[in-house]
Amino acid sequence: MTQRDVDHDTHRPVIGITGRRQPAGPLAVPVVRDALVETFFVDYSAAVAAAGGLPVLLTMECDPVEVTARIDGLVLSGGADVDPRRYGATPGPHATPAEPLRDEFEHAVLDAAWLRGIPVLGICRGNQVINIHRGGTLVAHLPADSGESHSFLGYPRNHRSHPVEFVDGSVPHALYGRRLRVNSLHHQAVDEVGTGLAVTGRAPDGVVESIEALDAPVVGVQWHPEMLDGTDPLFGWLVDSARQHSTTNRKQEEDVVIA
Repeated sequence: MTQRDVDHDTHRPVIGITGRRQPAGPLAVPVVRDALVETFFVDYSAAVAAAGGLPVLLTMECDPVEVTARIDGLVLSGGADVDPRRYGATPGPHATPAEPLRDEFEHAVLDAAWLRGIPVLGICRGNQVINIHRGGTLVAHLPADSGESHSFLGYPRNHRSHPVEFVDGSVPHALYGRRLRVNSLHHQAVDEVGTGLAVTGRAPDGVVESIEALDAPVVGVQWHPEMLDGTDPLFGWLVDSARQHSTTNRKQEEDVVIA
C-alpha cells in the first residue's frame, strides 16, 4: 500500500452542510446588524465531526454544481418552511416567511448530489426538501393539539417525545431496530411521497417520520438526530457512505488513468 492509499483511507470525508441566510440582528454590534450572515446550528457540525467527517458550511454564494463536486456527503439542515408554491400549493395561515434563495440553492445542491451519487441526509426541513425535489407534497400544518403534538415546542430540544416505527430493510431499521423515540420540532410533514422514494418510518398517529430513495444513498428524517444525546448512528451512516463513495470514485479515476 502506498502512502497515498494510506492517506486516502484515513481521510475524513468532507460533509457539506446547508444553512440559512439572515440579518446579523441584535447579537451583533449596531453598525453591522443589517449585514447578512449564513449559519447553521453547531449541533450539525458537531455530530458530523463526532462521526468522523469533516463538516463545512455550504454558502449560497458558491456554485451548487461546482461545490458538490468537492464534497463527499451532504446534510440538508432544518429551518423554515419550503415555499409551498414549489409543490403546487399556496402559503396558508401557519406558513413561515419564505426563503426563495435558500429553496433554490438547496434544490440545486441536492440535484447535483443525486446525479453524482453523493450520500445525502435530510433533517426536518431537509427531509421535506428531498420529498419536494422528487415531486412530493407536504402536510401544510400539524396542530399542536392533535395526534402526537409534533409542533409543540414546550419540551427541551433533546426530549424524545414520541416513538417512530421503522420498515424492515430500511436504513433507519438497520441503525435503530424496529422502534426509536425521537424529538419533535416540526409543524409540517411529508404528504404525497415523491417519485423513487419510500416511506420508512411513521409516528403512532401515521405522520411520516422518515423516507429514503430506492436507488440512491439518500435518507430523510423528520426529527433532529443531531440534537439527541450521544453520537447518532445516522451520522455514522452518512460518513461511512461518503467515505465509500469517495474511495470508489478514486479507484475509478485511477483505472481511467491506467487505461
